[in-house]
Amino acid sequence: MNQFIESQNWRYATKKFDATQKISSSDLDILKEAVRLTASSLGLQPYKVLIVENPDLRAQLQVAAFGQTQVVDASHLFVFASQHQVGEAEIESYMASIASTRGINEEALAGFRTMVVNSVTKMDQITKENWTAKQVYLALGNLLNAAADLRIDATPMEGFNPSAVNNILGLQEKRLHAVALAALGYRHVDDKQQNLIKVRKSQTELFITL
Repeated sequence: MNQFIESQNWRYATKKFDATQKISSSDLDILKEAVRLTASSLGLQPYKVLIVENPDLRAQLQVAAFGQTQVVDASHLFVFASQHQVGEAEIESYMASIASTRGINEEALAGFRTMVVNSVTKMDQITKENWTAKQVYLALGNLLNAAADLRIDATPMEGFNPSAVNNILGLQEKRLHAVALAALGYRHVDDKQQNLIKVRKSQTELFITL
């Protein structure tokens, strides 16, 4: 079996983590790099990822996540927060980064800058919020895939109160909004979910070839 597919079959949304097992710093760096390298619309990456290790904050976040134990028992908790107010300042920073990274003059990016500015600034607020949230899910998916490749368990989570998470982490002041959580660590031997056969639609049901 292909290694990637084998990893996808291995992974599942872990319900019970072993709180005594921690992700190594080297593996954590790989997970962070996988998120960093994720594709995003226009290349803007309109989000931030908070990695919460502080136990007091994790305890508060557990309450905001309706008591789910993964929040406190997992080795690390990733909080994906979108930038709802992304605008020209963020675009200019991105253009400067392109020019610096590729060793080109920013003037050479004038056409691209205009296209990006027009694309982003013409969105109404609801459209922009939906767009930035979609970019978060691309990064979250990449994190799950990287974790599975490293045989690190992960639980993507939408079951939480975003406003409460925003307040606990002071996200409003950072012009951020919590979109998704991901608990990462190692499954507990008592987690019965690990022994269940994965249920997915068949390829015949899922794909339409035209």
